[in-house]
Amino acid sequence: MDLFLKIVLVIFSVGLIAVVLLQKGKSAGLAGAISGGAEHLFGKQKARGLDLFLQRLTIGLAAGFFIVALLVAYLK
Repeated sequence: MDLFLKIVLVIFSVGLIAVVLLQKGKSAGLAGAISGGAEHLFGKQKARGLDLFLQRLTIGLAAGFFIVALLVAYLK
């Protein structure tokens, strides 16, 4: 059981790294930092298509990674 959970943990971690690296940056330099935050805050730009899928996949993988990491630590 312990070995299986560790293998699942490695799969979650590699998947999480890959998904984060596939996402495009939210801001482009100083201009994006100033105006991009306001647009994101007030909802002028909604994620669609691949960006939305990658965001949801990142949330799912992060939650799975966190839960499996807690299980591995608890069972150790």
